[in-house]
Amino acid sequence: MPGPLVAIVGAPNVGKSTLFNRMVGRRHAIVTDQPGVTRDRLYGDVDRDGLRFRLVDTGGLTPHDAAPFSDEIMEQASTAIREASVLIFVLDGRAGATAIDRDVAILLRKSERPIVLIANKIDGDKHEAMIHELHELGLGEPLALSAEHDRGLDDLYDRLEPLLEDAPDASEDTAGVFPLRVAIVGRPNVGKSSLVNRLVGEERVMVSEIAGTTRDAIDTLLTIGDRRYLLIDTAGIRRPGRIRERVERFSIVRAKANIERCDAAIVVLDADEGIVAQDTHIAGYVHDAFKPLVVAVNKWDLIDGREEAAKKWQEDVTDRLRFAKQAPMTLISALTGQRAINVLDRVDEVHACAGIRVSTPELNRWMAQAAAHQSRGGKQAFRLYYATQTGVHPPRFVIFCNNPDKGHFSVKRYLENSLRERFGFGASPIRLRFRPRREPRR
Repeated sequence: MPGPLVAIVGAPNVGKSTLFNRMVGRRHAIVTDQPGVTRDRLYGDVDRDGLRFRLVDTGGLTPHDAAPFSDEIMEQASTAIREASVLIFVLDGRAGATAIDRDVAILLRKSERPIVLIANKIDGDKHEAMIHELHELGLGEPLALSAEHDRGLDDLYDRLEPLLEDAPDASEDTAGVFPLRVAIVGRPNVGKSSLVNRLVGEERVMVSEIAGTTRDAIDTLLTIGDRRYLLIDTAGIRRPGRIRERVERFSIVRAKANIERCDAAIVVLDADEGIVAQDTHIAGYVHDAFKPLVVAVNKWDLIDGREEAAKKWQEDVTDRLRFAKQAPMTLISALTGQRAINVLDRVDEVHACAGIRVSTPELNRWMAQAAAHQSRGGKQAFRLYYATQTGVHPPRFVIFCNNPDKGHFSVKRYLENSLRERFGFGASPIRLRFRPRREPRR
């Protein structure tokens, strides 16, 4: 959606993500009482009575503070401030201006961007008297607002409208081609964010040696020639027994939701650790969502005896990921860039396979041969009649038969494999549905 960029900035735990969710209209950012949960830039679109703009939520700013990730958060927020046409500076109106708020105010004034000062968590008239001291920041008239209770949002939009009237569109949305949504999933610390950064060519996503750095899914637009991708860097999915934080549980639910909204998924594995049980579970989430899958074995630069190791990896992927054994595998190093771009070539291939349409005459010629194969050996309780394709991404087929309840799982497996071989569906998931049709009288 075209529109200028507006950045939400402020100290930790003042309600920035709550305001972001309220303005975007859905729970995009994780909201919790724990400070510092938002660490990267989160983007969303706002359309309010014809006022359209792109909104970015940033991590809590702590200038001159040595808190974990403070430098990385400052770097991400600084990039958002540079890109934005207008800044929304959020403070806790009940707490007044803190020392951190004053440091942030100095930083924002240097940006020379228009600033809307928000006193958040003002739930009623009795609290409004508390915001007058915010004039000392020298950022204009503070606006009383409660993001949690949807109070004061109309005033905020009224304040933004004249500031955005002549602002340029955000550069991320200038191209007219709809991007391919690619979810990058895997266990914590396997290199998902490093892969995104390598592909994008900048430190767009925070990378850290500390497992679990990414808490929200980060959408990053990437253009390569005439190819456009929306890279969705998801939180690392841990084993259920290792999920301790409430935020971690939210992240895992969100990661699964982002698998559902993607067009294809890259499952990142750690070459130095091999395939573990959680890797198969994560690949299974992609398979269960009927999404095309590419396997990226990362940290290949750490492996000795790579020729033999490559053969072993191919065997392991085929054996351990039997439900997705057709999925292409690429051996990469996000750190050095070795073959990293190849994963997008594989994504293009599996996505194209998922979009194949088969004409009805071709499909029923195949169906006749499949039915003949099934009828070998005499009278069969389960008979196939004809088929029709009902959709793509994933390819969907309705198989008409005499009694769907009589169809053994081996029949479905045979039909899927036969469809792949005959029509080139490759690694694309295939969804079959069996419907009854009365056998014609003789």
